[in-house]
Amino acid sequence: MPSETVLVIEDDPAIVSGLELNLSLEGYEVLSACDGETGLRVATERAPDLVLLDIMLPGMNGLEVLRRLRERSPETPVIVISARSEKADKVLGLQLGADDYVGKPFSLSELLARINAALRRQRLQSFESSVQQVGDATIDLARRVVRRGEQEIAMTAREFELLSYFVQHPGLALSRDVLLDEVWRTDYLTLRTIDNFVGRLRSKLEPDPEQPRHFVTVRGVGYRFEP
Repeated sequence: MPSETVLVIEDDPAIVSGLELNLSLEGYEVLSACDGETGLRVATERAPDLVLLDIMLPGMNGLEVLRRLRERSPETPVIVISARSEKADKVLGLQLGADDYVGKPFSLSELLARINAALRRQRLQSFESSVQQVGDATIDLARRVVRRGEQEIAMTAREFELLSYFVQHPGLALSRDVLLDEVWRTDYLTLRTIDNFVGRLRSKLEPDPEQPRHFVTVRGVGYRFEP
């Protein structure tokens, strides 16, 4: 099972280095960005499982990043970490959709506990919504079964993993590079591999594979999944 991904949006290199080390030791994949614009772009492209977000960032501040994140990805857990401990900042962060707020300097063990708790809640919600629809097909992510009516649609392990990634990131333009990295977790394959596998999903799940409605080509980028 792929490790969960935490995106750290923080401009203090010492804090970033410490979090990268300790989160990696806990088994997480760690992404980082040192300013708001980059953080928002990485969050959009990579769809992390959780975001650690500083408020005081160069350029776009953390509260604006949070507002835009919530517009694009309302379900992703966001924990604000900030030296600004005023009550008004905490309230505004929570009103904008933060799941938690941790003041600097913070206890690493407490922060890790809060991350674990937020991801545990997210996993529970994901399990409860693990049955998805693609047209007239039903996808049970937990049981790794795809059916149309009473008939099971045969899927290879890699086809199902690609399908699962699409289903869990609806509406996002996903580049071929991101799909290779997230699903195959390698850069040794050619980008044509993605096209071939998307073609297989279309042949099994699209009403008309030549006029796809669910696995849509995004020119110059890759693909977008539309349920």
